[in-house]
Amino acid sequence: MGFLDGKKALVTGIASKRSIAYGIAECLHREGAQLAFTYQNEKLKPRVEKFAGTFNSNIVIPLDVSSDEEIKNAFKTLKSEWKHFDILIHSIAFAPSEELQGTYIDSVTREGFNTAHEISSYSFAAMAREARPMLNKNASLITMSYLGAVKSIPNYNVMGPSKASLEANVRFLAADLGPDTIRVNAISAGPIKTLAASGVSGFRGLLKHVESITPLRRNVTIQDVGNTAAFLSSDLSAGITGETIYVDAGYRNLGMTFVTN
Repeated sequence: MGFLDGKKALVTGIASKRSIAYGIAECLHREGAQLAFTYQNEKLKPRVEKFAGTFNSNIVIPLDVSSDEEIKNAFKTLKSEWKHFDILIHSIAFAPSEELQGTYIDSVTREGFNTAHEISSYSFAAMAREARPMLNKNASLITMSYLGAVKSIPNYNVMGPSKASLEANVRFLAADLGPDTIRVNAISAGPIKTLAASGVSGFRGLLKHVESITPLRRNVTIQDVGNTAAFLSSDLSAGITGETIYVDAGYRNLGMTFVTN
């Protein structure tokens, strides 16, 4: 019997077994939560259905967050399965690949800037709004951020401002939903080799650099992030809201970035 026994969670953003969302689903399932999933398009549907089966779920819902209508319809579909639920995992982000290389000033475009914010940040607020009538007391909303929200990271470019916007979303949503005893938090994970991260130019070098200097001398895993998400989803974290929790092996605390002998 896990500490999420009896709770229901909607997990978005699974694209492969390397996805952060997959690691979160593993940990929520391990702790007893019932899971539902979304998929972005028909190409991903069979894959997500297979993953859902792994977690004893048959709830797989289409959701393209670039459409407000799809967001509304996704929660209508979920309501036909669950009248109420407890946990929303938002693990969705996107920016055009050509904007994730070179310098920010030379790569950023109006269209790319708007797309990155719309998919990576606005979608969390839009989903929270649709989910609100269905959320149980003490529900938990969790999104995924990165250090690029507060620090300049080479090649992360337009995703930095969009993650900064996302973290601001967390604070505003926490203030709005707190009176309903609904908590909202972000997890800022260290770099992890996911399909999404592979679009950032020079990512392999970033992984090696971070691993060599973090206090724990390793990169984090999707299970590390999943365990933190499970904690934030539970009543064990009942006093935490509006926060960005770092799961990065201590990297963000470093003031110097060279290795001494």
